Amino acid sequence: MLVHSVFFWLKPDLTAEQRAEFRRGVESLVAIKAIEKAYVGTPAKTAKRPVIEDTYSVALTVVCKDVAAHDAYQVDPVHLKFVERFKSFWSRVQIYDAE
Repeated sequence: MLVHSVFFWLKPDLTAEQRAEFRRGVESLVAIKAIEKAYVGTPAKTAKRPVIEDTYSVALTVVCKDVAAHDAYQVDPVHLKFVERFKSFWSRVQIYDAE
């Protein structure tokens, strides 16, 4: 199993409509066949603690069967289209992969 967690910091000048469009774009990624499970969310309203990173705008967590499935996800046309369409929307993206 491979867990692929992606955190996006959206540019502050995006409109509410652009932010909603971005969210829909992230949600469209869950249709990729290499994905077993996926979750899209925003920072939880948990108590502030020094170890909590909550400055991101949108998070995507994807579970793939293995590294090969992850690699297939990366080159899937849906994923490539998402990156091309929305890369100008974020100021930062951070990815954590775990096995």
